[in-house]
Amino acid sequence: MHGKTGTKEHNAWLNIKDRCYNPNNKKYPLYGARGIRLSEEWKSFSAFLKDMGPAPSPSHSIDRIDSNKGYGPENCRW
Repeated sequence: MHGKTGTKEHNAWLNIKDRCYNPNNKKYPLYGARGIRLSEEWKSFSAFLKDMGPAPSPSHSIDRIDSNKGYGPENCRW
C-alpha cells in the first residue's frame, strides 16, 4: 500500500471523497449534491499525493481555487 494511512494528507483525501460521494456526510449538500467530484486521476491516493505533495504545515488544508469546480491538480492547493 502507500504507508500514509492516518497522515494529514491521507485524511484530507478521505474527507474529500466522503463529502463528494457519501450522501450521509453532513457536508454532502455543499459538495456531492452540487456535482463537486474528484478528478479521475485523484481517485487514487497515490496520484493525489504525487500532485499535492505533503501539506506545508499542520494548519494547512485543501483549498479549491474555483469553488464551483471539483478536486483535481489544476484546481487545488494547500
